[in-house]
Amino acid sequence: MIPRHLYIALSIMLVAVLSMGLYAWHMRGRAAAVPVASTDTRPVEPPVSGPTERVTLFVAYDDIGVLRAQSAQTPLPSVRQQRAEELLKALFALYLAKSSPHPLPPGSDVRSVYLVDPGLAVIDVNAAFADGHRSGVLSEELTVASLVQTLSANIPGILKVKILVEGKQRETLAGHADLSNFFDVAAINQLTTQLQSTQ
Repeated sequence: MIPRHLYIALSIMLVAVLSMGLYAWHMRGRAAAVPVASTDTRPVEPPVSGPTERVTLFVAYDDIGVLRAQSAQTPLPSVRQQRAEELLKALFALYLAKSSPHPLPPGSDVRSVYLVDPGLAVIDVNAAFADGHRSGVLSEELTVASLVQTLSANIPGILKVKILVEGKQRETLAGHADLSNFFDVAAINQLTTQLQSTQ
């Protein structure tokens, strides 16, 4: 005859094993539901050569829906086109930081900026930026205004800006901001003034 305390011990162990199995099954389901964090696949670029300069970045703040001028120190090369690219890369770095007031999707990057005379700048962004951008009129408007205003405030002579995605025209940024046309810098200046006055 098996002693009673052995039955009790076996019962407790059986309940513990079943409980652990259910817990492991539950945790496995939760782990599968958690989205996998995307890794930053951008290539590592050589450091920018050039003196550090004070620039003005126009930073979007989603929580209050405004655009604010913010001074920053960044190294800038002497070539005008490379200066434009580094300006926008500095803006993107601010937006990709953990404490960003206007988060961009991971991996967002400026592929290139082309300065075409007279007064046209073409910004070519990567697919990660456009495909992962949050949809919404204000969010998209803030992004476009931030890019155009930062570029035009620091690179004189820019009158119009065109935004491409992976070198190709795209209808909208994330469903609202129309990327099929050129952005008039004077109109963006007015929009920026309105966004700043709503503080």
